[in-house]
Amino acid sequence: MGPHPAVAAIRLAVRRVLHDVLTLAPTTSSPQGAGEPPLVLVACSGGADSMALASALAFEAPRLGVRAGGVTVDHGLQPGSDLRAAEVVSRLTALDLDPVEAVRVDVGREGGPEAAAREARYAALDAVADRHGAAAILLGHTRDDQAETVLLGLARGSGIRSLSGMATASGAGGRYRRPFLGLDRQTARKACMVQSLPVWDDPHNADPAYTRSRVRHEALPVLEKALGKGVVEALARTAQLSRDDADALDSWAAAVEPSVRDDSGDLEVAKLYALPPAVRRRVLRRAAIAAGSPAGSLFARHLEEVDRLITGWRGQGAINLPGRVAVRRQGGRLVLRQG
Repeated sequence: MGPHPAVAAIRLAVRRVLHDVLTLAPTTSSPQGAGEPPLVLVACSGGADSMALASALAFEAPRLGVRAGGVTVDHGLQPGSDLRAAEVVSRLTALDLDPVEAVRVDVGREGGPEAAAREARYAALDAVADRHGAAAILLGHTRDDQAETVLLGLARGSGIRSLSGMATASGAGGRYRRPFLGLDRQTARKACMVQSLPVWDDPHNADPAYTRSRVRHEALPVLEKALGKGVVEALARTAQLSRDDADALDSWAAAVEPSVRDDSGDLEVAKLYALPPAVRRRVLRRAAIAAGSPAGSLFARHLEEVDRLITGWRGQGAINLPGRVAVRRQGGRLVLRQG
Protein backbone atom coordinates (compact mmCIF):
# COMPACT_ATOMS: atom_id res chain seq x y z
CA MET A 1 0.00 0.00 0.00
CA GLY A 2 1.40 3.38 -1.01
CA PRO A 3 1.62 6.55 1.03
CA HIS A 4 -1.38 8.76 1.73
CA PRO A 5 -2.28 10.88 -1.35
CA ALA A 6 -1.25 14.09 0.44
CA VAL A 7 2.13 12.60 1.33
CA ALA A 8 2.59 11.29 -2.20
CA ALA A 9 1.79 14.74 -3.63
CA ILE A 10 4.33 16.61 -1.51
CA ARG A 11 7.02 14.00 -2.15
CA LEU A 12 6.45 14.19 -5.90
CA ALA A 13 6.71 17.97 -5.83
CA VAL A 14 10.01 17.80 -3.94
CA ARG A 15 11.35 14.99 -6.14
CA ARG A 16 10.86 17.14 -9.24
CA VAL A 17 12.79 20.02 -7.70
CA LEU A 18 15.63 17.76 -6.58
CA HIS A 19 15.92 16.31 -10.09
CA ASP A 20 16.22 19.87 -11.37
CA VAL A 21 18.91 20.70 -8.79
CA LEU A 22 20.86 17.58 -9.74
CA THR A 23 20.70 18.55 -13.40
CA LEU A 24 22.09 22.02 -12.70
CA ALA A 25 24.54 21.05 -9.93
CA PRO A 26 25.37 17.32 -9.99
CA THR A 27 28.23 17.97 -7.55
CA THR A 28 29.21 20.94 -5.47
CA SER A 29 32.11 22.33 -3.51
CA SER A 30 31.46 22.75 0.20
CA PRO A 31 33.57 23.85 3.16
CA GLN A 32 34.01 20.15 3.97
CA GLY A 33 35.39 19.20 0.57
CA ALA A 34 34.96 19.27 -3.19
CA GLY A 35 33.01 16.97 -5.41
CA GLU A 36 30.29 16.12 -2.90
CA PRO A 37 26.62 15.64 -3.84
CA PRO A 38 24.73 18.95 -3.78
CA LEU A 39 23.33 20.17 -0.50
CA VAL A 40 19.70 21.27 -0.40
CA LEU A 41 18.37 23.14 2.64
CA VAL A 42 14.77 23.52 3.77
CA ALA A 43 13.75 26.79 5.41
CA CYS A 44 11.44 25.70 8.21
CA SER A 45 9.38 27.77 10.61
CA GLY A 46 7.81 24.74 12.24
CA GLY A 47 4.45 25.41 10.57
CA ALA A 48 2.54 22.78 8.60
CA ASP A 49 3.75 23.90 5.16
CA SER A 50 7.45 23.89 5.99
CA MET A 51 7.29 20.76 8.16
CA ALA A 52 5.60 18.89 5.30
CA LEU A 53 8.36 20.17 3.04
CA ALA A 54 11.08 19.08 5.48
CA SER A 55 9.63 15.58 5.76
CA ALA A 56 9.41 15.21 1.97
CA LEU A 57 12.99 16.43 1.55
CA ALA A 58 14.19 14.00 4.22
CA PHE A 59 12.46 11.15 2.38
CA GLU A 60 13.48 11.99 -1.19
CA ALA A 61 17.03 13.34 -0.79
CA PRO A 62 18.82 10.09 0.16
CA ARG A 63 17.03 8.25 -2.64
CA LEU A 64 18.44 10.71 -5.16
CA GLY A 65 21.89 11.03 -3.64
CA VAL A 66 21.33 14.59 -2.42
CA ARG A 67 22.50 15.92 0.95
CA ALA A 68 19.66 17.53 2.91
CA GLY A 69 19.77 20.04 5.74
CA GLY A 70 17.55 22.61 7.37
CA VAL A 71 17.55 26.10 8.81
CA THR A 72 15.04 27.98 10.93
CA VAL A 73 15.10 31.74 11.38
CA ASP A 74 14.35 33.24 14.78
CA HIS A 75 12.97 36.73 14.15
CA GLY A 76 12.87 37.50 17.88
CA LEU A 77 9.42 39.05 17.52
CA GLN A 78 7.62 36.91 20.10
CA PRO A 79 8.40 35.82 23.67
CA GLY A 80 10.06 32.43 23.68
CA SER A 81 11.02 32.58 20.01
CA ASP A 82 14.49 31.19 20.82
CA LEU A 83 12.95 28.15 22.50
CA ARG A 84 10.66 27.61 19.54
CA ALA A 85 13.60 27.80 17.14
CA ALA A 86 15.46 25.22 19.22
CA GLU A 87 12.40 22.95 19.05
CA VAL A 88 12.32 23.24 15.25
CA VAL A 89 16.01 22.33 15.15
CA SER A 90 15.21 19.20 17.19
CA ARG A 91 12.40 18.23 14.84
CA LEU A 92 14.57 18.68 11.76
CA THR A 93 17.39 16.71 13.35
CA ALA A 94 14.92 13.91 14.15
CA LEU A 95 14.20 13.75 10.41
CA ASP A 96 17.94 13.01 9.89
CA LEU A 97 18.59 16.33 8.18
CA ASP A 98 22.19 17.55 8.46
CA PRO A 99 23.37 20.28 8.80
CA VAL A 100 20.59 21.90 10.83
CA GLU A 101 20.78 25.27 12.53
CA ALA A 102 18.79 28.18 13.94
CA VAL A 103 19.73 31.74 13.03
CA ARG A 104 18.68 34.77 15.06
CA VAL A 105 18.05 38.00 13.13
CA ASP A 106 17.34 41.59 14.07
CA VAL A 107 14.22 42.85 12.29
CA GLY A 108 14.25 46.53 11.39
CA ARG A 109 11.30 48.80 10.70
CA GLU A 110 11.85 50.04 7.17
CA GLY A 111 8.97 49.20 4.83
CA GLY A 112 6.72 47.90 7.63
CA PRO A 113 7.00 44.84 9.89
CA GLU A 114 6.24 42.22 7.23
CA ALA A 115 8.71 43.59 4.69
CA ALA A 116 11.40 44.12 7.33
CA ALA A 117 11.03 40.56 8.63
CA ARG A 118 11.15 39.18 5.08
CA GLU A 119 14.32 41.14 4.27
CA ALA A 120 16.05 39.96 7.44
CA ARG A 121 14.96 36.37 6.83
CA TYR A 122 16.26 36.17 3.26
CA ALA A 123 19.55 37.80 4.24
CA ALA A 124 20.00 35.14 6.92
CA LEU A 125 19.09 32.31 4.55
CA ASP A 126 21.54 33.61 1.94
CA ALA A 127 24.30 33.71 4.56
CA VAL A 128 23.61 30.12 5.68
CA ALA A 129 23.50 28.86 2.08
CA ASP A 130 26.80 30.59 1.29
CA ARG A 131 28.47 29.23 4.40
CA HIS A 132 27.47 25.64 3.65
CA GLY A 133 27.75 25.83 -0.14
CA ALA A 134 24.09 24.90 -0.59
CA ALA A 135 22.81 24.45 -4.13
CA ALA A 136 19.23 25.36 -3.23
CA ILE A 137 16.92 26.40 -0.40
CA LEU A 138 13.37 25.02 -0.42
CA LEU A 139 10.54 27.29 0.72
CA GLY A 140 7.09 26.04 1.75
CA HIS A 141 4.91 28.61 -0.05
CA THR A 142 1.67 27.02 -1.28
CA ARG A 143 -0.94 27.87 -3.88
CA ASP A 144 -2.89 29.69 -1.16
CA ASP A 145 0.15 31.87 -0.43
CA GLN A 146 0.38 32.61 -4.15
CA ALA A 147 -3.26 33.70 -4.28
CA GLU A 148 -2.71 36.03 -1.33
CA THR A 149 0.35 37.51 -3.00
CA VAL A 150 -1.61 38.22 -6.19
CA LEU A 151 -4.34 39.99 -4.22
CA LEU A 152 -1.76 42.08 -2.40
CA GLY A 153 -0.18 43.01 -5.73
CA LEU A 154 -3.58 43.92 -7.14
CA ALA A 155 -4.24 46.20 -4.18
CA ARG A 156 -0.91 47.98 -4.70
CA GLY A 157 -1.75 48.64 -8.35
CA SER A 158 1.89 48.18 -9.30
CA GLY A 159 1.52 46.39 -12.62
CA ILE A 160 1.68 42.97 -14.16
CA ARG A 161 4.95 41.97 -12.49
CA SER A 162 3.31 42.45 -9.10
CA LEU A 163 0.46 40.17 -10.22
CA SER A 164 3.00 37.51 -11.14
CA GLY A 165 3.26 36.47 -7.51
CA MET A 166 6.12 34.25 -6.42
CA ALA A 167 8.32 32.40 -8.90
CA THR A 168 8.98 28.68 -8.60
CA ALA A 169 12.67 29.62 -8.64
CA SER A 170 14.12 32.95 -7.57
CA GLY A 171 17.23 34.51 -6.10
CA ALA A 172 20.77 34.36 -7.43
CA GLY A 173 21.04 31.41 -9.78
CA GLY A 174 17.54 30.24 -8.87
CA ARG A 175 18.71 29.45 -5.32
CA TYR A 176 15.22 29.62 -3.79
CA ARG A 177 12.80 26.88 -4.88
CA ARG A 178 9.09 26.66 -4.10
CA PRO A 179 7.91 23.09 -4.78
CA PHE A 180 4.42 23.60 -3.30
CA LEU A 181 3.09 26.45 -5.46
CA GLY A 182 0.86 23.92 -7.21
CA LEU A 183 -0.45 22.45 -3.94
CA ASP A 184 -2.96 23.90 -1.53
CA ARG A 185 -2.34 24.55 2.16
CA GLN A 186 -4.68 21.75 3.24
CA THR A 187 -2.60 19.15 1.40
CA ALA A 188 0.48 20.13 3.40
CA ARG A 189 -1.46 20.11 6.67
CA LYS A 190 -2.99 16.72 5.87
CA ALA A 191 0.47 15.31 5.10
CA CYS A 192 1.68 16.43 8.53
CA MET A 193 -1.35 14.93 10.24
CA VAL A 194 -1.08 11.47 8.65
CA GLN A 195 2.67 11.38 9.43
CA SER A 196 2.08 12.56 13.02
CA LEU A 197 4.40 15.52 12.46
CA PRO A 198 4.02 18.17 15.18
CA VAL A 199 3.40 21.66 13.78
CA TRP A 200 3.37 25.16 15.22
CA ASP A 201 0.76 27.70 14.13
CA ASP A 202 2.33 31.16 14.18
CA PRO A 203 -0.10 33.56 15.90
CA HIS A 204 1.09 36.31 13.54
CA ASN A 205 -0.67 34.44 10.74
CA ALA A 206 -4.00 35.18 12.42
CA ASP A 207 -3.16 38.69 13.66
CA PRO A 208 -5.26 41.32 11.83
CA ALA A 209 -2.45 43.84 12.38
CA TYR A 210 -0.68 42.16 9.45
CA THR A 211 -1.93 42.82 5.92
CA ARG A 212 -1.41 39.27 4.68
CA SER A 213 -3.37 37.93 7.66
CA ARG A 214 -6.33 40.15 6.76
CA VAL A 215 -6.17 38.95 3.17
CA ARG A 216 -6.08 35.32 4.34
CA HIS A 217 -8.84 35.44 6.93
CA GLU A 218 -11.08 38.24 5.63
CA ALA A 219 -10.59 39.10 1.95
CA LEU A 220 -10.24 35.62 0.43
CA PRO A 221 -13.19 34.09 2.33
CA VAL A 222 -15.41 36.95 1.16
CA LEU A 223 -14.29 36.44 -2.45
CA GLU A 224 -14.89 32.71 -2.22
CA LYS A 225 -18.35 33.27 -0.78
CA ALA A 226 -19.24 35.67 -3.59
CA LEU A 227 -17.48 33.97 -6.51
CA GLY A 228 -17.16 30.31 -5.56
CA LYS A 229 -14.44 27.98 -4.34
CA GLY A 230 -12.24 28.32 -7.42
CA VAL A 231 -10.90 31.76 -6.50
CA VAL A 232 -7.57 30.54 -5.09
CA GLU A 233 -6.87 28.39 -8.14
CA ALA A 234 -7.86 31.23 -10.48
CA LEU A 235 -5.59 33.72 -8.73
CA ALA A 236 -2.68 31.27 -8.84
CA ARG A 237 -3.33 30.71 -12.55
CA THR A 238 -3.38 34.49 -13.04
CA ALA A 239 0.04 34.65 -11.40
CA GLN A 240 1.53 32.20 -13.90
CA LEU A 241 -0.05 33.90 -16.92
CA SER A 242 1.09 37.31 -15.67
CA ARG A 243 4.60 36.02 -15.11
CA ASP A 244 4.80 34.69 -18.66
CA ASP A 245 3.68 38.05 -20.05
CA ALA A 246 5.97 40.03 -17.75
CA ASP A 247 8.97 37.87 -18.67
CA ALA A 248 8.30 38.45 -22.38
CA LEU A 249 8.00 42.22 -21.90
CA ASP A 250 11.16 42.29 -19.77
CA SER A 251 13.05 40.46 -22.53
CA TRP A 252 11.74 42.92 -25.11
CA ALA A 253 12.84 45.89 -22.99
CA ALA A 254 16.31 44.42 -22.44
CA ALA A 255 16.75 43.84 -26.16
CA VAL A 256 15.58 47.32 -27.21
CA GLU A 257 17.31 49.38 -24.52
CA PRO A 258 20.69 49.76 -26.31
CA SER A 259 18.94 51.12 -29.40
CA VAL A 260 17.32 54.02 -27.50
CA ARG A 261 20.57 55.23 -25.95
CA ASP A 262 22.86 57.77 -27.66
CA ASP A 263 26.65 57.63 -27.75
CA SER A 264 26.89 59.17 -24.28
CA GLY A 265 24.50 56.62 -22.78
CA ASP A 266 21.56 59.00 -22.35
CA LEU A 267 18.07 57.96 -23.45
CA GLU A 268 16.61 59.47 -26.63
CA VAL A 269 13.11 60.80 -26.03
CA ALA A 270 11.83 60.35 -29.59
CA LYS A 271 12.84 56.69 -29.69
CA LEU A 272 11.35 56.08 -26.23
CA TYR A 273 8.08 57.71 -27.30
CA ALA A 274 7.79 55.26 -30.22
CA LEU A 275 7.87 52.24 -27.90
CA PRO A 276 4.70 50.62 -26.50
CA PRO A 277 4.10 52.07 -23.00
CA ALA A 278 4.66 48.71 -21.24
CA VAL A 279 8.06 48.31 -22.90
CA ARG A 280 9.01 51.97 -22.45
CA ARG A 281 8.38 51.88 -18.70
CA ARG A 282 10.49 48.77 -18.39
CA VAL A 283 13.33 50.51 -20.22
CA LEU A 284 12.96 53.44 -17.82
CA ARG A 285 13.04 51.09 -14.84
CA ARG A 286 16.18 49.38 -16.12
CA ALA A 287 17.83 52.75 -16.68
CA ALA A 288 16.90 54.00 -13.21
CA ILE A 289 18.28 50.87 -11.54
CA ALA A 290 21.48 51.13 -13.61
CA ALA A 291 21.82 54.74 -12.43
CA GLY A 292 21.67 53.64 -8.78
CA SER A 293 18.00 53.53 -7.81
CA PRO A 294 17.27 50.46 -5.59
CA ALA A 295 14.94 48.04 -7.37
CA GLY A 296 12.94 47.33 -4.21
CA SER A 297 12.17 51.02 -3.69
CA LEU A 298 11.25 51.85 -7.28
CA PHE A 299 7.47 51.79 -7.71
CA ALA A 300 5.00 52.33 -10.54
CA ARG A 301 4.28 55.90 -9.44
CA HIS A 302 7.97 56.79 -9.85
CA LEU A 303 8.04 55.43 -13.38
CA GLU A 304 4.79 57.20 -14.26
CA GLU A 305 6.36 60.53 -13.28
CA VAL A 306 9.43 59.82 -15.40
CA ASP A 307 7.23 58.68 -18.27
CA ARG A 308 5.49 62.07 -18.25
CA LEU A 309 8.82 63.66 -19.15
CA ILE A 310 8.36 61.82 -22.45
CA THR A 311 4.61 61.80 -23.05
CA GLY A 312 3.48 64.93 -21.19
CA TRP A 313 6.41 67.33 -21.51
CA ARG A 314 5.59 70.83 -20.27
CA GLY A 315 9.04 71.98 -19.25
CA GLN A 316 8.80 70.34 -15.79
CA GLY A 317 11.88 70.00 -13.62
CA ALA A 318 13.84 66.94 -12.59
CA ILE A 319 12.14 63.87 -11.15
CA ASN A 320 13.79 62.58 -7.98
CA LEU A 321 13.88 58.80 -7.61
CA PRO A 322 14.92 56.60 -4.67
CA GLY A 323 18.66 56.27 -4.29
CA ARG A 324 19.21 59.99 -4.96
CA VAL A 325 18.78 59.49 -8.70
CA ALA A 326 17.54 62.55 -10.59
CA VAL A 327 15.96 62.31 -14.05
CA ARG A 328 15.70 65.42 -16.25
CA ARG A 329 14.89 66.07 -19.87
CA GLN A 330 17.59 67.99 -21.75
CA GLY A 331 17.66 68.63 -25.48
CA GLY A 332 15.60 65.62 -26.50
CA ARG A 333 17.41 63.33 -24.06
CA LEU A 334 16.60 61.84 -20.65
CA VAL A 335 19.57 62.24 -18.35
CA LEU A 336 19.74 60.07 -15.21
CA ARG A 337 22.36 60.98 -12.65
CA GLN A 338 22.95 60.01 -9.04
CA GLY A 339 24.02 62.47 -6.37
